[in-house]
Amino acid sequence: MNGAWQTSLKERLSYGLSDGADNLVFQVMTTYLLYFYTDIYGLSAAEVGTLFLIARFADVIESVIIGVMIDHTHSKYGHSRPFFLWYALPYVIVAVLTFVVPPFDHQGKLVWAYATYLLLGFFYSTVNLPITSILPSLTNNSREITLLGVIRQFFGQTSQIIVAIFTLPLIALLGGSDQQRGFLLTIIVFATISLILILNTFVHVRERIKMPPATSFKRTFKMISHNKPWLILSGIIFLYWVTTSMKNQTTIYYFKYNLNAENLVPIVNTFTAAALIGIVAIPFVTRKFSNKQAMMTGLIIASAGQILIAFGSEFFHNLPLIFTGTFINTVGSGMVIALVSIMISDTIKYSQQKFNVEASGLLASTDDFGVNLGLGIGGLITAGLLSQTGYVANHSQNHATLNMIVMNYAWIPLLAYILMIILLALYDQKVIYSYTKQHAD
Repeated sequence: MNGAWQTSLKERLSYGLSDGADNLVFQVMTTYLLYFYTDIYGLSAAEVGTLFLIARFADVIESVIIGVMIDHTHSKYGHSRPFFLWYALPYVIVAVLTFVVPPFDHQGKLVWAYATYLLLGFFYSTVNLPITSILPSLTNNSREITLLGVIRQFFGQTSQIIVAIFTLPLIALLGGSDQQRGFLLTIIVFATISLILILNTFVHVRERIKMPPATSFKRTFKMISHNKPWLILSGIIFLYWVTTSMKNQTTIYYFKYNLNAENLVPIVNTFTAAALIGIVAIPFVTRKFSNKQAMMTGLIIASAGQILIAFGSEFFHNLPLIFTGTFINTVGSGMVIALVSIMISDTIKYSQQKFNVEASGLLASTDDFGVNLGLGIGGLITAGLLSQTGYVANHSQNHATLNMIVMNYAWIPLLAYILMIILLALYDQKVIYSYTKQHAD
């Protein structure tokens, strides 16, 4: 039985806006930080690749630590909710500092990049992980959980669209010919909005479903090794963010160097709006189909779009085909990402009911460390291949580099989608439903 709906409209919107807030900063980092570091800040591609790898592995550890912190937090505000209050300001301050170019020598700038980027990863987890961990405590109505997850992804994707469309024009508007100044002023604008929205979430959401006491570390980690649905979902999340990182970071290189059309980047980025179609479709699709079936549909659609991107960029050099593929791919990706927090909530309830283990924060951390590790590996692959093929910033690129950019933009992401489909086929939705008593209506 689903029961009565328990959240108000204001609470649902405030919950969703939390992900929108985080993404205003996060998407700038995901999409443009590699370019910022290589073409503006002055680091080599190899240095950036190493930084991304170290930072992401650090973030994996930090995500687990923060998940455990949430599980063992007992305040008058709840387990997850106080993290929005405690860490919103540090998050946005460090985000701004990450785009500061200090007047140091090269080694000093490298140290600054490490310090700010590592801190940014930590504070991102402190405000983003609670969005997932708090979901099972907002309501025990499965349809309401689905709606909240969709609202969250709707606003998260809307922020991604805003960043994709308006970042480069804002940089040009605020910085003129000075891209360094433009990047700094743009991140200040996004960070300020982010701070307001995160604090708004703290004010308006409530943890009304009491979670069982946190389980011991030993029992929790034993449960994780036997929680097959959670392990499979973690792998899918990781692969999703590897391919997202590679595609997002490579887009500006592909259009700048392969097509000599950097001005088209904001246009192709507008296709990220298509993800909203996939996100909004989820409440309707999951009325007839399981979460697994809905995600599989999204992966198949995303793969079909990626095939068009690959053929359009590799064989035909055809912009309409690339744009069409991007649109289709993004619709499918929207369906996938809309289901992530919902299915993580399923695995949290599954662990509570099958294993009698309460580890909401730790299990929710799969979203964060999947994102962080995926971005790290994706960034490492991109930066490493740029370095190995002889990339030189702001110059015409050699044939090997141009081929590598196409491989990174088109073919490696397609392989990742195929691997996600194989993994998802192993996900046992019937077992999840048998323990959580959630049924597709």
